[in-house]
Amino acid sequence: MADPSSYRPKPGQIPDSPGVYKFRDEHRRVIYVGKAKSLRQRLSSYFQDITNLHQRTATMVTTAASVEWTVVSTEVEALQLEYSWIKEFDPRFNVKYRDDKSYPSLAVTMNEEFPRVQVMRGPKRKGVRYFGPYAHAWAIRETVDLLLRVFPVRTCSAGVFKRSAQIGRPCLLGYIGKCSAPCVGRISADDHRELAEEFCDFMAGHTGTYLRRLEQRMKDAASAMEYEQAARLRDDLEALRRAMEKNAVVLADATDADLIAVAEDELEAAVQIFHVRGGRVRGQRGWVTDKVEAVDTAGLVEHALQQLYGDESGDAEHSGGSGGVPKEVLVPALPTPAEPVAQWLSDRRGSHVSLRVPQRGDKKDLMATVQRNAQQALALHKTKRASDLTTRSRALEEIAAALDLDTAPLRIECYDISHLQGDDVVASMVVFEDGLARKSEYRRFQIKSFAGQDDVRSMHEVISRRFRRYLLEKQKTGEWDGEAAGPAESGEVAADTVDTAGAVDAADRDDLPGGPIDPDTGRPRKFAYPPQLVVVDGGQPQVAAAQKALAELGIDDVAVCGLAKRLEEVWLPGDDDPVILPRSSEGLYLLQRVRDEAHRFAISYQRSKRSKSMKAGALDSVPGLGETRRQALLKHFGSLKRLRSATIEEICEVPGIGRRTAETVAATLAAAAPAAPAVNTATGEIIEADDGVPPGAEPSDHRGQST
Repeated sequence: MADPSSYRPKPGQIPDSPGVYKFRDEHRRVIYVGKAKSLRQRLSSYFQDITNLHQRTATMVTTAASVEWTVVSTEVEALQLEYSWIKEFDPRFNVKYRDDKSYPSLAVTMNEEFPRVQVMRGPKRKGVRYFGPYAHAWAIRETVDLLLRVFPVRTCSAGVFKRSAQIGRPCLLGYIGKCSAPCVGRISADDHRELAEEFCDFMAGHTGTYLRRLEQRMKDAASAMEYEQAARLRDDLEALRRAMEKNAVVLADATDADLIAVAEDELEAAVQIFHVRGGRVRGQRGWVTDKVEAVDTAGLVEHALQQLYGDESGDAEHSGGSGGVPKEVLVPALPTPAEPVAQWLSDRRGSHVSLRVPQRGDKKDLMATVQRNAQQALALHKTKRASDLTTRSRALEEIAAALDLDTAPLRIECYDISHLQGDDVVASMVVFEDGLARKSEYRRFQIKSFAGQDDVRSMHEVISRRFRRYLLEKQKTGEWDGEAAGPAESGEVAADTVDTAGAVDAADRDDLPGGPIDPDTGRPRKFAYPPQLVVVDGGQPQVAAAQKALAELGIDDVAVCGLAKRLEEVWLPGDDDPVILPRSSEGLYLLQRVRDEAHRFAISYQRSKRSKSMKAGALDSVPGLGETRRQALLKHFGSLKRLRSATIEEICEVPGIGRRTAETVAATLAAAAPAAPAVNTATGEIIEADDGVPPGAEPSDHRGQST
């Protein structure tokens, strides 16, 4: 690991002008390429105190052994040179988009004597018109099959074409009218090329004129009583319209744009591009990348533009399909600065290109659709990555090696604390077995041993309760003959533990021991076998609290680590320095998924508790009174004040309310102290509580009314 100060340029050496710079490692390999409006300001930022740098940037500058730069005249030249160097050197610390699959395109080989329509993948070839790319090859074949009725262009391979010419008979498509059969001379080479050009014009979006011309020919044939010809033209029109329906009209006819959206998390990003030509979505493609450098959404957009248009030239209309550079490029965030990128795109197109963020109308709506596709692509990529057995095994092995564990942690439990400014403090426990979430084993906890905000103390309490329960269960089965350390007994431990369905433990019931109830067996759920690894969301303090809780219980065979979100550092008990896993590590990816799932689970529980507390009313504290009967009481009496003044006999008149329940309701409401009266803040008058339910409001709206 190199010290950045060992290769830092001397003061005054770096010019204050636009340019492109390269960091090289000790073997002279280029590991990072960047551009800057001012080389002096940008490069100086890399040589500050390393603790102030982003973790990925710090890793890059300590891996590098030298830096060099090239001065250019303008920022546009810097952008062009940066793209060329990234493509040439493939630096390991630059964002590199990779196709999540090889997208097929519809290609017309205009460079051949008899142009052929076919599905093509891979790099583009000179003299070939491309349309797409499409998500699936079958979508191309369906479209071609419909269009061949009107544009019977050759689709056969060179071998089939040559054999048909030798034997003097066309293939099956020639007999059924879906090929003009140039192989046997039914059409000349010039006429066949004209047919292929019409096919390309139609695919490029020039559909209106051709459809009107075809419709007029149909009417003329009908007027001339050539009904068979008119019927054929009618069927041709229907085939063309069906082919057009496969690409729904989304924007105005003149719209020629590419829409780019980005979905990202801490480690990866997905980019989706919709190619709109003639107002229709003519193609779609997507990329996924590891975020190996510190980059925001604007930076990801800039890298995507470089990769998308770096090898393109000319406008999209003459390039066909999604090729070339369109008139408009719509993005979720503009690069900083945006002017050089827009100028670079305009230079590649040969005319002005509008680079902007859509603000309203149909384009903004379509951008939202592209954004949803990007999010889905990222989720699908993560799902495929997580479901791959080999990848999961490698992740567990990497975690075991990084944390110096004897075996791979087949069961991992992760804990997170959540609260709202110190109120409604809760905790979550999520379980991953063999690298996959085991949601039936999730648990949620309420923190009740103290009030206020103290994440470290909360973590100690939760770990203690979880593993004390485990020791008590072992004690009951005779597997362990010790005593659970700590002040809480079995009932106290379980009384406020909540299962994944939200049911509170029934520790205060005489007929059942503490624990969430399994709906299948009717018995209390037990904590499963202990994990090999406990992960806590946080740094050194949270890790120390978890380790102390385990030590107090005498448990020494469960490893503990913490994952700090800011720099994705892995902390171990008693260590002053964190363990840094590579950004591309499958082990780090698994730890991050576990931590994020615990955070999501804790947040959802905390929000549900907060929502319930905000809606809670006097009737919520009546034992045994469910939501349906609460609604019935409020609907019958109209307000809590009228219900409080009602007799037990009047309460019994409500359907579903027996005398015992009526007595409980009356006693609970009588014991509840009325709160201060509500005041209209506009007029200052006191709002009476016996006005009944406001017009248009349901009775449930009064559940939170103070009484």
